[in-house]
Formats: sequence, structure tokens, C-alpha cells
Amino acid sequence: MRTVGIDLAASPVRTAVAVIEWADGTARLVELTMPADDARIRELVAGAERIGIDAPFGWPDAFVDLVVAQHNGKLSAGRGLDDIDRRRPLAYRRTDRVVAEAKLGNPLSVSADQIAHVAFRCVGLLADLGIADRVDGWAVEAYPAAALKHWGLTHRGYKGVARRDVLAVSYESLVARAPWLDLSGHRELLMSDDNAFDAVITALIARAAALGRTRLPDGADLEVAAREGWIHVPECALGELA
Repeated sequence: MRTVGIDLAASPVRTAVAVIEWADGTARLVELTMPADDARIRELVAGAERIGIDAPFGWPDAFVDLVVAQHNGKLSAGRGLDDIDRRRPLAYRRTDRVVAEAKLGNPLSVSADQIAHVAFRCVGLLADLGIADRVDGWAVEAYPAAALKHWGLTHRGYKGVARRDVLAVSYESLVARAPWLDLSGHRELLMSDDNAFDAVITALIARAAALGRTRLPDGADLEVAAREGWIHVPECALGELA
């Protein structure tokens, strides 16, 4: 099996792609590319069993409804949007709230934080790849912080140049906990760039999804997730991936 993890950024310069091959109880990082534009991503994902993308696959239903109504001049009065609690459904998708309620992290708001441009690029990439299923298709939405926390690894405080020492600890912890994972040849980049590290974690999440070991929505959540997207969080131990 081959899985691919894409740590998508608004710019190709900060986008990293990790390709992992799985066989006989082992996994090997066969390629780690950065920067990566959409054309390069399409090349790297060809032939993969599953791919993971660290970016939102959609926007909150309430946000979309608000924008459409306002755009068409049909926004009703009395919404009381001076109350932050009434604005939360505009900012966070159902999947974001599920992750937060499970205490696995706090995903950024696709409509109110700094990842809107990433989402713009992501939906364009999904269209280019012919991916219509936003819940459990060939490409799955990933959130590395939630997977890292579930696996008991450092999941915060490793982002940015000033925190490379924390990133280095995260890398060493991953290597120690997953002796079956061969990252040789990429150690320097993985210890110095959090985008590259997140790309590897995203490829591991794609493996969990391929094995059917991530949480999926049900009931009313499934209908909402089909529009908003759904974050795949592993429900297995790290060692079970191999």
C-alpha cells in the first residue's frame, strides 16, 4: 500500500508532501517533497491507496447560508450576532466541534481564522483530483494535532522556527514509538520543518483511514459532513498501522 500526506499551505512554497510505502509490517518514507504546487501534488498522489490532506474540505453550513442570504439581499433581521455564542456556528463546522469536544485539539475556523486561503486552494485541488466525497473518499481530511494527541505524542508547541527544539523532540518520539517506520534520509528536514513533519503524520492518518480505523460520522452528522467535510481521527494505536 502507498499512502500520501499533504500538509497544504496557501502557497506551494510551504506545502509539503510525504509518500509512505507499506509492506510486510514495515513502512518507509520514500519521498518527502517541499515545496509542492498542485501539479506536483497530482504527480505524487498517482497510484496511492489513500491520501490525506491537512486542510478543511468545506465551510460551516450556517456560514454558507449567511453569506448566500446576505449576497442576495435576503438576510433576516434579529440574528443577534453581537452574541459570540450565536456566531460560533458560523465559525466552526460540526467536525471541528466533535474534535474539540473529544479534547483532541481546537481546529482553526475555516471562516474566521487564518486558513481561508488554504481552504480555497484545497477545494480547487479536490476538484482537480475529481474528489466529490468529503467524508470518506480517496482523499480524507486530516488534523495532525488530533492524531498526535491520540497517539500520546507531542501535539502542540512545535510550530515555527523558534520551536525547532520541540519539533526535534516530537520527531525523536515518533521514531522511538514507531520502529517499523523508516524515515532515514529525511531526518534533517523532519527535525527542522513542521510542515514536513505534519505531512508524514497526515500520511499515517491516511493509512488509518485506509484500514478503516478512523472515526466516521453517523446519523445527522453524516448529512452535515457531506457538505462541510469531516476530520479523520485515528481510533487505533500507532503500532497497529503496521
